[in-house]
Amino acid sequence: MGIRGLMSFVEDHSNEFFTDLKLRDTKIVIDGYALFHRLCFNSNLELRYGGDYDSFADVVQKFFESLFACNICPYVVLDGGCDISDKKLTTLKDRAREKIQMAHSLSVGGGGYVCPLLIREVFIQILIKLQVCFVQCFSEADQDIMTLANHWNCPVLSSDSDFCIFDLKTGFCPLNSFQWRNMNAIKGTKNYYIPAKCFSLDAFCHHFSNMNKALVPLFAVLCGNDHINLPIVETFLSKVCPPLRATSSKGRRHHRVLRLLNWLSHFPDPTEALDNILKHLPKKDRENVKELLCCSMAEYQQSQVKLQNFFQDGTFICQVAMNLGLPEWVLVALAKGQLSPFISDALVLRRTILHTQVENMQRPNAHRVAQPIRQIIYGLLLNASSHPENMSPNALPSQPLAFCEVERINKNIKTSIVDAVELPKDYTDLTKLTKLSLVRRQMLLLETLKVKQTILEPIPPSLKLPIAVSCYWLQHTETKAKLYHLQALLLGMLMGPLHAMINSSDKEDLREGGAKMLYEDFQREKEPPRQGLSLDLDTAHIFCQWQCCLQMGMYLNQLLSTPLPEPDLTRLYNGSLVHGLCRQLLASTSVEGLLNTCPEAKQLYENLFNATRSYAPAELFLPKGKSNTRKKRQKKKGTSWSNNCGEITSDTGCWYDGSNRFGLLMVENLGGTH
Repeated sequence: MGIRGLMSFVEDHSNEFFTDLKLRDTKIVIDGYALFHRLCFNSNLELRYGGDYDSFADVVQKFFESLFACNICPYVVLDGGCDISDKKLTTLKDRAREKIQMAHSLSVGGGGYVCPLLIREVFIQILIKLQVCFVQCFSEADQDIMTLANHWNCPVLSSDSDFCIFDLKTGFCPLNSFQWRNMNAIKGTKNYYIPAKCFSLDAFCHHFSNMNKALVPLFAVLCGNDHINLPIVETFLSKVCPPLRATSSKGRRHHRVLRLLNWLSHFPDPTEALDNILKHLPKKDRENVKELLCCSMAEYQQSQVKLQNFFQDGTFICQVAMNLGLPEWVLVALAKGQLSPFISDALVLRRTILHTQVENMQRPNAHRVAQPIRQIIYGLLLNASSHPENMSPNALPSQPLAFCEVERINKNIKTSIVDAVELPKDYTDLTKLTKLSLVRRQMLLLETLKVKQTILEPIPPSLKLPIAVSCYWLQHTETKAKLYHLQALLLGMLMGPLHAMINSSDKEDLREGGAKMLYEDFQREKEPPRQGLSLDLDTAHIFCQWQCCLQMGMYLNQLLSTPLPEPDLTRLYNGSLVHGLCRQLLASTSVEGLLNTCPEAKQLYENLFNATRSYAPAELFLPKGKSNTRKKRQKKKGTSWSNNCGEITSDTGCWYDGSNRFGLLMVENLGGTH
């Protein structure tokens, strides 16, 4: 949600509407969506390469450490899926178009703000690691946040202007004036506080002739939020608040806000103001407009959801969700963030939105590669005992297997219809899905990813799912990965094990030293490239495709109650690192040359490479133009096939990097996928 022009308006009147706070020794309810966007976009993180998730994780950790140092107890509340009424669909589509334009701008060297694809999942993993209390609401969280904050008499932390409208007992602290990086010590003590500003609705109403606070929601609805934008109301507003000419767009928005508030302040209550508005409208429209305005104003009232119960004993009761007849385990998993809002959107609306990344806009969107995984997810969600009468009008009840996907096509969006896969009978009852044996659940996951379980046996548990996903990614015909892309991706996966090795107390000093050297080498590789170096769009697109596969692989794994361990995303993929490694490998740096300081990392890389290489197309290992003569070359003993990152020799069945043997590429396995 959000009211156009309101936040900048109140900030321009900071002295009138805000009070200074020294925040400490308190609970605080945090708008999770607003927080992770703020930390992502205002921490000087690289956004072009698909996500420097470890850097983002460090920022999130420092944020919460600042709160802990001030004895501030955070409760993070995350948005869930789209509202069952789908009233924000137009707004969501507009934002999807804006995101495409920003992603395109970033891809060609311009500016823009696009969250990396897995940022939400990384954020949740950090909350769990730090033991920060959080909940994921069934749909939009604003009302639940307001209700919880009022129950606890504590402030709300957000950047959403709707919190200027809610009647909050202790106020609303905007994120842009929350100085968590500048903690101050209280003189004469060892205690700290965070300087912040707090918006006061009382001061706001006092400024406008002591306006009745009950009128403020009507102001929000008339001014225009994410839920309502009626042309007929605009006609009325043009009479009450005639637009200014020859001024900035900000100036016009502020003029509109000011005139509307001054006009509303003359009425004692919303009923009289609403009656006055309706008099200006054609009689045939009045009832519909009144109903719509009243329903929208109700969005600013107390929620029936009692989040305090969830934080106290794990009880989450949402009547809207319960009315849908969804399985209890699904509702609990959604509240705990163990299932994504993607799942609830697919369940309730039969529609999902596929978020654009910084990718090649001239190619099919990166999510296309993961569509077969989504079709399995949709197949699992077909029979969820939802009540048909509660389904969105945008759902497709006449096509029981059909789901809608809002996706990028070129630099615009379109809605595609995708059929769910019809699964064997024991997978078709969502209420009983968790009761299936681990073997059955793991079988469906691995069959979807087209991977044999034996391939994953040498792989550490935390990397089994990423490697299975990588095997799937390599097999897809739209993946145009080269050998150096695979190498860079697998090298990047070593960061987590290296970090664990360095911080482990039972490692020998010599091995720890090698791990530390390699880790530091990789850290240097993450440094920004020289000025003027443009983004390799094909490489970016290939890694975007991999992230899409990983995202859907994780969602399927979660829906199946994690038959494979969930990977630690914070050190699994770093876009700056893998793009930098691609540049190094293209410049003839050898993989063994990078890893010779750390034998353990070298062995792990070898295991990862061996697991993926048999699923890769033969062309991945062949020089350009040689694919048609592959079979002839395999018959010639002693022939070596070179590429820009090494060579494969059929004498030994091993891949050579130009100096030393490394990689164990058996020639008999070059001829296709499993």
